[in-house]
Amino acid sequence: MKKKLQLLGFLFLVLLNGLAAGNLTAFAQSQSGGSQTSNHPADSRSTIDSSRIDPKKDSTRFFKRILADTSRMMLNMEAIYNRPFLQLGKLGASVGGYLESNSRYESVDGISEGISFQIPRLTVFISSTIGKRLKFLTEIELEQGGKEIGIEFASLDVSFHPLVNIRGGVVMIPIGAFNQNHDGPKWEFIDRPISSTTLIPSTWSNVGFGLFGKYGLGNWIWAYEAYLTNGFDDRIISNEQNRTWLPASKQNPNRFEESFNGVPLTTLKFALRNRSLGEVGVSWMGGVYNKFQQDGLLLDKRRRVDFLALDVNTTLEATKTYLNGEWVWIWVDVPATYSLQFGKRLQGGFVDIVQPLLKKSLFGWDQAVVNLSLRAEYTDYNASSFPETGKPIADHVIALVPSLSLRPSLQTVFRFNYRYQWQADLLGNPPSRTGSIQIGFSTYF
Repeated sequence: MKKKLQLLGFLFLVLLNGLAAGNLTAFAQSQSGGSQTSNHPADSRSTIDSSRIDPKKDSTRFFKRILADTSRMMLNMEAIYNRPFLQLGKLGASVGGYLESNSRYESVDGISEGISFQIPRLTVFISSTIGKRLKFLTEIELEQGGKEIGIEFASLDVSFHPLVNIRGGVVMIPIGAFNQNHDGPKWEFIDRPISSTTLIPSTWSNVGFGLFGKYGLGNWIWAYEAYLTNGFDDRIISNEQNRTWLPASKQNPNRFEESFNGVPLTTLKFALRNRSLGEVGVSWMGGVYNKFQQDGLLLDKRRRVDFLALDVNTTLEATKTYLNGEWVWIWVDVPATYSLQFGKRLQGGFVDIVQPLLKKSLFGWDQAVVNLSLRAEYTDYNASSFPETGKPIADHVIALVPSLSLRPSLQTVFRFNYRYQWQADLLGNPPSRTGSIQIGFSTYF
């Protein structure tokens, strides 16, 4: 309870800071008759543009809705700023967020526990332009009805040039695409990809700093990100799952306060986008996960965990079919004393196919869109073989998820999913089969 109150208090203080900064900026501009400009690469999306403000403001005209920019070539790395916000009048703070809610009926090998209703997450974000070249954004997520509250992003950006920007604070690690571009209203599927939550432990954030930037020429955009942050700990091989389990490090309550072993986690990402062809991203994340020394005493060798991810998205112009995929390879230096159930090599990914079926006025919603989609997933928690027989270890999950969705606007999606999943155990016994019907919605606010 104390932690929740502290985080809510933090949100309140950030909002007050944005309001104060906005008042000072507005006062200075009124005295000088000029306006401040910023070279921050996200400013064109977060400042007020009369062409993008919803004309249906509230009666006080204090709040102004700033819609996400869909007219420019956007990269996955820019997803944290490319969201709808509410601008607080002429003040310097903007607020926003999104909610996800759904119902679920699930059966595992013919056994069901009935229907459940869920609120997986409620997320609030606050943005403030502190001054020239200075911008702050935070994202706070309440999961499982408020049972868990986490800081997913809380960083100060300092812009010197479109190619040279410094970011520090709680950084959203740019490994793959989904970890940065994960907002529920952007997706046609209720569940997040298995590989993006159990291999890449999305949402994976940590404290640190780094550089980012982009360069555009004609129909091409090139971008990069490079960060040093706190990293993983030995929970990835010492956990209740009794397997190599990367999300276990998120349970470390001290990971935002200190490094587990004093060795930074390094993350690099490069992305290339063409207006007609789409986007390709390559990212790497690696570091030492074990405590190899204590008070100068050597305990073990340095054991590394390394990720390599590839993400691709494109739209087929002839049919407007949207294709989006991600694949990740992971290598973990597991001690020889551990059994084979602890994977040394892991891999997995997903492919989404989204086909618009209808775009017209429906039920009073102008330009509503109906999409038919399919997701195919594969996640292998142990991509090795038994040394005695050479037979592959079968610790994997395969899933197919067809989806029918209605988008009354860009900010809201109603989703109907059917999920069918096969999960094989370590020995390759006949897989368990899970079928689930999911109905829900996700919306920005």
